[in-house]
Amino acid sequence: MSILLKSAKIIDAKSDFNGKTLDILIEKGVITKISNSIKSDDAKVINLKNLHVSPGWIDSSVCFGEPGYEDRETIENGTLTAASSGYTDIILNPYTKPILDSRADISFIKNKSLGNIVDIHPLGALTRQSKSNELADLKEMFEAGCIGFYDFKKPITNPNILKTALQYVQHFNGLILSFPLERSISKNAQMHEGIISTTYGLKGFSEISEEIAVLRDIKLLEYTGGKLHFPTISTLNSLNIIKEAKSKALNVTCGVSINNLFFNDEKLKDFDTRFKVNPPIRDEKTRKGLIKGVETRVIDCVTSDHIPVDIDNKKTDFENSDFGAIGLESSFGALNSLLGLNKTIEILNSSYEIFNLSRPTIDVGNEAKISMFDPREKYIFSKKNIYSSSKNSSFLNTEITGISKGIISNSKVHIVE
Repeated sequence: MSILLKSAKIIDAKSDFNGKTLDILIEKGVITKISNSIKSDDAKVINLKNLHVSPGWIDSSVCFGEPGYEDRETIENGTLTAASSGYTDIILNPYTKPILDSRADISFIKNKSLGNIVDIHPLGALTRQSKSNELADLKEMFEAGCIGFYDFKKPITNPNILKTALQYVQHFNGLILSFPLERSISKNAQMHEGIISTTYGLKGFSEISEEIAVLRDIKLLEYTGGKLHFPTISTLNSLNIIKEAKSKALNVTCGVSINNLFFNDEKLKDFDTRFKVNPPIRDEKTRKGLIKGVETRVIDCVTSDHIPVDIDNKKTDFENSDFGAIGLESSFGALNSLLGLNKTIEILNSSYEIFNLSRPTIDVGNEAKISMFDPREKYIFSKKNIYSSSKNSSFLNTEITGISKGIISNSKVHIVE
């Protein structure tokens, strides 16, 4: 199959064609020509208004549901959602039933995703059933295609487990992910601990409950060596602790949820469960500080933190509502609105290095792994923009700028009409 992109503005800081508006010819999944004007009699022509292209985007924290929670999302529809949202690659969390903690579980995900336009890179649970009691079969999962180990949204309560894991995975250059939370300090918490939680009499997530865990984990990393990633941090002191660790050349990276960059806890005044996420959205000072952390690259990546939740478990009273929001569909527009185009594309490509994956580049002879988008389209995000089976988006009725037009990947093309 041949594809011809007409008048596409290339946004790729690592390409000689960066910033230029050119035609791009793709044949059998490979970029064969980039020029001012290309003609082809047999190619599928893509000629979209204000078409921009970049290396394919990657999201570092995505949940679907299959196996076990197919009512929330399937792998098939989840990958179509990612493609429609502009993502060629996703890091899939082990938020399934059963939890992905064995070679067979990882093989199931890899086999189920064969032939998809979107590349799914699964994470395996760090501990058996994510219970923080004993390590899962890390080496076997790695050999089956797992690219990291994470007890999704669950803190590692036993520090010796983390110490042992950091030491063990160095034998095969593995990556450990840690969700930083000291639960004993924020037991039964519902939102950010602050004026709003106090006013409404709800238990809050204190900032120190995250920061203690970050500090502990980095001390262990300093002792053991290895690679450690915090998927979603939410406080300024966590940011400062990680910044100091990086200055010591420790191999630590961190991400932040788009929810924590775009919203503050004022959104929780009306007990809208769409904004009940974990880590919680915090105050305005913190939100601005996290944005600065992204701009200065102390924060390495931004994730949609895409978590489908069915209506029965989301649209209920606040205290009984599940944590989580979908975010793939709105993430590019939200990021672009906050950071501008060039920084947004840089961030959307940053997770490849964290997870030891090859970053695509738009150049002749390279595999075509391309995201297509219009960075200037301004719109109110609505239900018509949601492709997920679950509809629990925190961005509904929010104005954002920038929209995906689809992807080209794995010798396939997906266009959002």
